[in-house]
Amino acid sequence: MDKYLYVAMTGASQNALAQRAHANNLANISTNGFQRDLEQARSMPVFGDSFPARAYALSERPATDFTPGSLVQTGRELDVAVSGNGFIAVQNPSGGESYVRTGSLNIDALGVLRAGNGMPVIGNGGPIAVPPEQQVEVGEDGTISIRAMGEGPRVMAEVDRIKLVNPDIKNMNKGLDGSIYTKDGQPAPIDANVKLVSGFLESSNVNAVEEMTSVLALAKQFELHVKMMNTAKDDDQAMARVLQIT
Repeated sequence: MDKYLYVAMTGASQNALAQRAHANNLANISTNGFQRDLEQARSMPVFGDSFPARAYALSERPATDFTPGSLVQTGRELDVAVSGNGFIAVQNPSGGESYVRTGSLNIDALGVLRAGNGMPVIGNGGPIAVPPEQQVEVGEDGTISIRAMGEGPRVMAEVDRIKLVNPDIKNMNKGLDGSIYTKDGQPAPIDANVKLVSGFLESSNVNAVEEMTSVLALAKQFELHVKMMNTAKDDDQAMARVLQIT
């Protein structure tokens, strides 16, 4: 009975954690470039001073779904989407590199080009700085071209080039900030085959119906675990009454 209760208790607890993963996916269904988190449950033996005769339920996030989302046309000159596989390199708060597909670019008050999550976009020599301009264009190879203040419409100057990478997905992991990191901590090399599409944004790859189905299934599992715990309680009370009689 003790094992029975332990499995039900850990199952209910881990169901609540699994619900958080799917709820986070649903919350980001409108987030450009968001890639959904996968979730699974498994049985784990309990190790201690004795043999692992007990088992408990464990909910874990085994990986991230890197399937590209659909492209949505915006017409904005600083909106870019990665065509197919690949990522845009950005500078994370610790000063290292991480990677995103959120191509809603912006230029801040200091002229720094930033991705949709606010991180500086990395170019050939570090974060990209854009001089005062009248117009900005982003080429499919990531080249940033501007028409400077006071220049004619045909005078375009190349400022920098966005670092585009396509590392092995097996070496990628999503961080707590939502951007993608390499598992070995090494910067990914530039990949000239990665292309950008200007005037488009990539939508989230979250399937609302699939996520809602998972949430409902987990809710039913949680109810089942609670019923199992109540049954274990009733069995324990019945056994106590039998012992009192004897």
